[in-house]
Amino acid sequence: MRTIIESLAEEAERQQRDKTWEPTDADRALAAQAAAALAAAVGPAEVQRAQEPVGRLEDLREALAAPAIATARIHGPLAWLLAAASTALSPVLQWRKVAAEHGFAFGAVEATAAQYDEAEDVLRRLQSLLAAIAT
Repeated sequence: MRTIIESLAEEAERQQRDKTWEPTDADRALAAQAAAALAAAVGPAEVQRAQEPVGRLEDLREALAAPAIATARIHGPLAWLLAAASTALSPVLQWRKVAAEHGFAFGAVEATAAQYDEAEDVLRRLQSLLAAIAT
């Protein structure tokens, strides 16, 4: 996840620097909304780590909604960026924190603390990128 999101961020930053993508007012407004939603869902690392794993997973899933919803509201480069970010973050949707009764979990797996940390860090990076696009 980290590698993909960092690559997306680098590409978006390069395109803006090279003037091959100049975000529109609509792009900026939606990027600001998505950045705010991500910041609200996933807080600072020390706050997230203090939570129980099920709370962290809930926050991660809520954060995944922000780029998905934003993708539905825009077209062009920002939509492509958000869609690619959502795809990169999709492994989070397969994580579970409750026991699988009778062994059936629809393919869901338990994530490690390191995986939670990585996903949260990646979402913070995405939030930072979107905040920069918004300005």
